[in-house]
Amino acid sequence: MSSHYPKIRVLAQNGELLIREGLDICFYINRPHQEIAQAVMHSLETYITLTGPQALTWYVDMNGDMQALDSKNWDRIQTELLTGRGAYLCLRDGPGGIGEFQFEYRGKPPTKTSSADWDRPVCVASFWLSTEFLEKHGPAQVRELALAIAQPLPFNSGHAGLSFNAFLDLIGVSGEIRRWCFRYPGLDITHLDCLSSELGTRIKGVHWLTFLGQPVLDELGGATGLRGLLKSPSTEVQPLDSARVVITLGQSPEAGDIDQGNTLPQYRELARMLEPWLYQHRLCFSDFTEAETRRWERRFLD
Repeated sequence: MSSHYPKIRVLAQNGELLIREGLDICFYINRPHQEIAQAVMHSLETYITLTGPQALTWYVDMNGDMQALDSKNWDRIQTELLTGRGAYLCLRDGPGGIGEFQFEYRGKPPTKTSSADWDRPVCVASFWLSTEFLEKHGPAQVRELALAIAQPLPFNSGHAGLSFNAFLDLIGVSGEIRRWCFRYPGLDITHLDCLSSELGTRIKGVHWLTFLGQPVLDELGGATGLRGLLKSPSTEVQPLDSARVVITLGQSPEAGDIDQGNTLPQYRELARMLEPWLYQHRLCFSDFTEAETRRWERRFLD
């Protein structure tokens, strides 16, 4: 185990990896896909450049099957991403099991909806990294990668940090995660289906890097207001431009460990500040009770 996080590997009966600890860099954008497609493509190209050409060599086709990502398929995928009214894209580093690298994107088409921005569908872009990548390159470089991915995206919110990288829709997977998640509060669970359908302009939660855009940033008084509210000496508020900031909680991502008394106090401070804007899942994780879902969501508040 690292001093900052546990090593978690859960295998299926066929030996393929179902769950591993990793990192997830994720952004939520309350605009139609067509308005942000070029920016998403730019961020994906940045991710590939900084992780290497072998990071994404397979893709999920329309039938849910894995296919090799050759140059012909890559050209077609880029065209579909840039020209479609909406988009779904999942690129991975291998055809089976949870790997070290993955890109997943859900782009919403234009909609005529009366729902408020608070809880409407959003575009979601998720970029996975392994803890091996973190250990090899160091947290400073991972942070720079996250900032480079964020740069072209007109996000409303986002985050980067430790997570359970897993096939969450498979039966029993969330039950395995339940064995770990209450002990290690800094390991996030990100279910893109739920988030893309209803996050709106709310905040997913608190992470090593928490990205804030509009409208929440203005409601908190901008970067200056944030600095006045956050007292932990290892918390940094960095403006990216006039409408976006990133809040960094310490030099490295941490899982915490409730059994050892490490409750991640600076994460708790940020959660208390963001509580009025925090997202609450309407649907439980499949193996969680309603009470367990709420307990996990409030792990930095209660």
